Amino acid sequence: MNRFLKAGLAALGLLAGLAAPAAAQAPEKAKLELGVGGKPLLYYLPLTIAERKGFFKEQGLDVTINDFGGGAKSLQALIGGSVDAVTGAYEHTIRMQEKNQDVVAVLELGRFPGIVLAAAKDKPIKSVADLKGMKLGVTAPGSSTHLTALYLLAKAGVPADSVAIVGVGGGASAVAAVERGNVDAVSHLDPVISKLEADGAVNILVDTRTEAGTMAVYGSTNPAATLYLKADFVKANPATTQALTNALYKALKWLEKASPEDVAAAVPEEFWLGDKALYIKAVAASLPTYSRTGIITDKAAAGMLDFLKQVEPAAFKDAKIDLKKTFDPRFVEKAAATVK
Repeated sequence: MNRFLKAGLAALGLLAGLAAPAAAQAPEKAKLELGVGGKPLLYYLPLTIAERKGFFKEQGLDVTINDFGGGAKSLQALIGGSVDAVTGAYEHTIRMQEKNQDVVAVLELGRFPGIVLAAAKDKPIKSVADLKGMKLGVTAPGSSTHLTALYLLAKAGVPADSVAIVGVGGGASAVAAVERGNVDAVSHLDPVISKLEADGAVNILVDTRTEAGTMAVYGSTNPAATLYLKADFVKANPATTQALTNALYKALKWLEKASPEDVAAAVPEEFWLGDKALYIKAVAASLPTYSRTGIITDKAAAGMLDFLKQVEPAAFKDAKIDLKKTFDPRFVEKAAATVK
């Protein structure tokens, strides 16, 4: 082969290597621990899809998923160092900045919270105001279901300390807590809510599974589940962060086209809570909640900060929060350009 042709081909190869996206680089840390607070909940469905469809493996990752009793517990695991990344509520990134902990979201998974406040049907609860003196179940204290409940109580003029907050976990344990009378109401997610509705066990008070319901509560869209990590991990492991983002972004794109039946076939049967038809119905109600772009807008981020100022006024009244540090769009922007 002509030596000039060889040189030209070599140069082209070098240029191609320089132009290759970060996703093509080997992850700095291929074996990862990922935390989640209630994996069977539809709030975290993109995570299960990425796992079951092999999207993590496609990116060269070996991901072990640790399922905790609620989002606050998975956050604690990240701060404590027992997991490398979390699929969890966006508000945790803001709350950690107030505590001088740099945690950053790199991908929005949910654009609506999907959280529902429902009262047990045999209780005299017709509105949020009626929860005073009652026992309210949430996934775990400090989790997004808890914070949403506090926000709704504040809006209704109900003192937070007048309601007993109880962690009921996710899945079947939450259903049992309501149906056995262990709690009077619940702030929770699908498929738990759809199961309780089908059983005739609850009356819905507030529903953020739709855009209209979310706007009625918050006045704007409300970032929900995200992929978040410690900022120093992202800095030290950009290719790993890109690979995680790519896998979950691909799951979002899969969900855009999937039918509820496709989703039911993809998840473990235990996620159905014993009723596949009901699970399919719950998925149909939840599909609109998933992010279309993976991007948290400035308006939505500001709305979340306002939400926290109302829920935790003592902590956030004078807090200096830089919202630009709570979401890094570079990884999802690259995923959008490269993931098919």
